[in-house]
Amino acid sequence: MDSICTSSRVFAIACKAVYMSFLYYVKYKLYLSENVSLLAILKAKRYREYSLATNWDERFFESNRGRMVTLLRRSGRTVEELARALALTHNGVRAHLAILERDGIVRQRGSVRRGSGGGKPAYIYELTEEAEELFAKAYAPALGRLLDVLSEQLGSEESEALVRLVGRRLAGEHSTRVDGAHARLESAVEVFNELGGLAELEEHDGTHIIRGYACPLAAVTPDHPEVCRMAETLIAELAGVSVHERCDRSERPRCCFEVAAAGDTAQKK
Repeated sequence: MDSICTSSRVFAIACKAVYMSFLYYVKYKLYLSENVSLLAILKAKRYREYSLATNWDERFFESNRGRMVTLLRRSGRTVEELARALALTHNGVRAHLAILERDGIVRQRGSVRRGSGGGKPAYIYELTEEAEELFAKAYAPALGRLLDVLSEQLGSEESEALVRLVGRRLAGEHSTRVDGAHARLESAVEVFNELGGLAELEEHDGTHIIRGYACPLAAVTPDHPEVCRMAETLIAELAGVSVHERCDRSERPRCCFEVAAAGDTAQKK
């Protein structure tokens, strides 16, 4: 009896750990996709000096603007402090800051007096919270290692049950209130896309397919296909129908879910 209680407690703790990891990972991805300024940075051709992979590349950080971002990540600084550290003119620093401010990377935070001689106060510049998120690299590897450990400790069946529970909890946070099976499916696809997916609802010969053109959890799906069942459960719970994942977990993962026919008796797990 004691061993059963211990296993239940371990399973409950594991559920919470996986759920929070998925949640933080999704929030991290949404920081990159929802913020208008950052989206412009990642998409616009004139911003190719920024890495499309969301982690800015080494070439950018070797530039004056990249070095400025690195300094501001350490602490807020004034134009004078940045000019001194980078060996640039004040006007040169202001030009870079203007671009970084426009793109939502840098903001002004308060000011300081210039010594005892009076004069205009100097503004302090710092990175925005959204920009700081672009440096985050631990979510995907941490989630992957957590799934490794859970699979080793709990076994494949309990691990899958756990990620399905995560899918149900995510569905509970995004409940839909629409009538009709087709409308519920469309609403489920919208929620899936809000969580970082890129999918569309298609219909072929009476069969509904949710076809994805990317995967919001591409960093872990090749080694942990069970996370696809989490998405399957999420969509099934939101749409109120049975769904079967048919995801492509090759080099470039893509989501795909087949909606069971009305007469299909397969369980909605």
